[in-house]
Amino acid sequence: MTTHLLFSYGTLRQPEVQRSVFGRELDGHGDEITGYELGETTITDPAVIATSGSDRHPILRPATTETGIPGTVFTLTDDELATADAYEVAAYTRIRVPLRSGADAWVYVLATGTR
Repeated sequence: MTTHLLFSYGTLRQPEVQRSVFGRELDGHGDEITGYELGETTITDPAVIATSGSDRHPILRPATTETGIPGTVFTLTDDELATADAYEVAAYTRIRVPLRSGADAWVYVLATGTR
C-alpha cells in the first residue's frame, strides 16, 4: 500500500471534518510551508459547508515570503488521498511541495485562474 504525506493548514485539521471525510481521526505532526501567504475563499458546495461548518475556508496563494505557514502533516493511503481530493472544491489544486522540515508533501493551494 502506498502512503502519501499531506500538509493541511485548514479544515482537514478539524477532528470532526476528518471523521466525516475519512471515517477516522488522523494522526499528524506539525510542520510549516514557505513561499505562500494565507488567504480566504468562499465555499459554495453545501456538502463541504455542512462538513466544515463554514463557507469561509483558508487558502494558500504563492508569495515571495519565507515566513512559515503552520500546519499539520498527515500520512494518507491512496484511497484517503483520493477522498481528500473529492472533499476539496475547484478553488483548490493539489501540488507537491517541500516543507520547512525538508519533507515533501502534497498540499492544496489556490487553483490557477481562481481568486
